Amino acid sequence: MRLSAGICVLLLSAALAGTALGQGSAPSTLNSRSPQPAESSPSPAPKNVKATEEKPAKPKEGQSPAAPQEQIVTEIYADQAVFDSTKNIGVFTGHIVVTDPRFQIQGDKLTIYLGSKETSGLDKAVVEGNVGVVRDRPNPNGPPDRMVGRAEKAVYTAKNGNFELTGNPRVQQGMNTHVATSPETVMILNEKGQLQTTGPSRTEIRQPPKSEASPTP
Repeated sequence: MRLSAGICVLLLSAALAGTALGQGSAPSTLNSRSPQPAESSPSPAPKNVKATEEKPAKPKEGQSPAAPQEQIVTEIYADQAVFDSTKNIGVFTGHIVVTDPRFQIQGDKLTIYLGSKETSGLDKAVVEGNVGVVRDRPNPNGPPDRMVGRAEKAVYTAKNGNFELTGNPRVQQGMNTHVATSPETVMILNEKGQLQTTGPSRTEIRQPPKSEASPTP
């Protein structure tokens, strides 16, 4: 999984403009903090960085045409953003929220690392402080199974689509919770919504209480 290549153009363009300010609201599955009230006049409408994936190129002669794909839009909300075009780095701070059809992210700080070429897009993203990550695992028998991960730090690698959670991570799926029992434990959520844990952990499996059978008359 890769975030859209179009984000590179937007980020490098924003670097020429300097610092961008804005505020967004977190997805309902992650947000546990109330937005800070304005000190004086009402705040302007939230600003955000929006990226869309480019359409696939036309196939070469002799190749089968690629199946049409729907456009994927990724949005990054933050209170402040600073871009360094010389290092291909963008730093977002304050109420970070990233929404994407494939995942959702929340945190206090987001650092993105772009490839050296415009078409290479995002290489890595590092989220720090009050991190929340949501991923859906496909379920052939019904709606997708949602997994919500929390940690002090999460690293997203575009090459393999993995989220690496560190800093007392925990992942919840339905009523079940997987909790790290050591600060050294690492949890990885892959692009299919599967969880892999390295290090000591505890798994809590809960079941709803059975309703008491009605007495036979």
